[in-house]
Amino acid sequence: MLPTFQTNLREVREKIIAIGEDLVKSNELILEALKDCDAEKFSKARNYIKNITSRTDEIDNAIIKILALYTPEARDLRQVVAYFKITNEIARACSNTRSFIRGFSDVCGELDVDTINEYALPMQTSTVKAIKTSIAMISIDDADELQEMYEDVLIEENKADDLYEMIERKLVSQAENSAKSFETYHKMLRALRKSEKIAGRAISVANLLVYIKIGGHLHN
Repeated sequence: MLPTFQTNLREVREKIIAIGEDLVKSNELILEALKDCDAEKFSKARNYIKNITSRTDEIDNAIIKILALYTPEARDLRQVVAYFKITNEIARACSNTRSFIRGFSDVCGELDVDTINEYALPMQTSTVKAIKTSIAMISIDDADELQEMYEDVLIEENKADDLYEMIERKLVSQAENSAKSFETYHKMLRALRKSEKIAGRAISVANLLVYIKIGGHLHN
């Protein structure tokens, strides 16, 4: 392909990485905020993922322009298509992050410290690791290294999923024997579910990056 194609594609990749790194920073701050339900840190975490729609729209428009100008084929086409889908996955992860901040910051003080330490903190830790690794994969070209990193993301996503199931069972049990309204517990679970979904977006990104390198089938 023409050098201009590679230049434009590199610019798209750099913009995707920039949004991904902001997503990581946001979730790292959430992890800190969870330790003592720090409203200020929750607010700062939200600031990292502002204006995501305009940023992702800019990337999408650049990708459409690349497709129109260069009509890439084979691996180049896989890469362009995958970047288009990766941008969408990161945008959805940012949306899940905003929802988590909005929902959990309101009820964080209602959740006992032991439950936060035993379930919420480890779950968010796994979510952060999954996102961080998947974003780091964007800069990796070696197929074996990509596969190893994919497995790391998968492990963390599974951990987040398992921890959500455990905290869901515990909160449902507490709700049945508590004077607190069920709505309070429902809000907690709805917010925590967003954290687990963020890890799910990370594995989707990782899958797409492996697809760029070795091909195969795209999975949602």
